[in-house]
Amino acid sequence: MISGEHYRFRLYYGPELVADRFVAWCADRGIELRYIQPGKPAQNGFIERFNRTYRTEVLNAYVFESLDQVREISADWLLTYNEVRPHDALAGLPPATYRAQLNAESSPLPVSR
Repeated sequence: MISGEHYRFRLYYGPELVADRFVAWCADRGIELRYIQPGKPAQNGFIERFNRTYRTEVLNAYVFESLDQVREISADWLLTYNEVRPHDALAGLPPATYRAQLNAESSPLPVSR
């Protein structure tokens, strides 16, 4: 554990996430694993939404020529997804704009990324 805090991962039962090495790695670090019920993707709705959006906007939108191209396009898309696109949870503002407003309005210290 880090700083006495308790960490927990919520995951689906994918083979890469039930492998002995991964489970042991988490146990060594005090990370609790909580799996969603098989066949219940709604229990992990945020990541399911992210996966659908990524598949639609990146994986299905391009014919890739290399893994490096996938990485480059994915990195650009992820920056836009996390910083530029409007978020409903932030009153329709992009995170970068919301962070700037929060810094200006309510905090003498900058809000970190």
